[in-house]
Amino acid sequence: QVIVHDVDELTEQLFPIVEAMQKHFSAGSGTYYSDSIFFLSVAMHRIMPKEIKQIIQVDLDLKYKTNIQDLFDEFNNFPEGAVIGIAREMQPVYRHTFWQYRRENPQTKVGDPPPDGLPGFNSGVLLLNLEAMRQSKLYNQLLEPAMVQKLTEKYHFKGHLGDQDFFTMVGMEHPELFHVLDCTWNRQLCTWWRDHGYSDVFDQYYQCEGEVKIYHGNCNTPIPED
Repeated sequence: QVIVHDVDELTEQLFPIVEAMQKHFSAGSGTYYSDSIFFLSVAMHRIMPKEIKQIIQVDLDLKYKTNIQDLFDEFNNFPEGAVIGIAREMQPVYRHTFWQYRRENPQTKVGDPPPDGLPGFNSGVLLLNLEAMRQSKLYNQLLEPAMVQKLTEKYHFKGHLGDQDFFTMVGMEHPELFHVLDCTWNRQLCTWWRDHGYSDVFDQYYQCEGEVKIYHGNCNTPIPED
């Protein structure tokens, strides 16, 4: 069954919820109405019908190497309290974004590579447990403008990647809200940061062991042919 949603209609519903966070996580200099759609996942639980309990949201630049049902099965692996399934970011983009916080807190794991660091998240493949998102008092508190402001100030955070930035920042503070997907579910191929000042540490973020289930050709990177 396919249901088509009107983008303008969704944006109209989203805007009041995500307006406050757009200035922190959008590429534009101000808060643009149209930017709201890039925050759809953040507030999906507020605008989707209550009978929809779970949603997988994916980027278009993906190539599937396995049955999507296997990804749905990941919902069964969510620990108690987790509301979103998401893979780690595989470039040092957040090492860069959190530079000031890292400088002021030299012992932090924020922005460090896996397995022990907190490299942030990539929203190309998202498992949204809408029912858990609706019921989580903590998650819904974090959507409040005052809380968004408080966290962005704490981490000196200014991003441009929409929902991904929000989930990354929240994950630094409340990792218990997330079920971390294995990198093979979102094998990102972009290497932009390797050529922009981070060649010495790039491979620590980029390596991914195991058989790839979903390739993600982010930043227009070609996806391997079969």
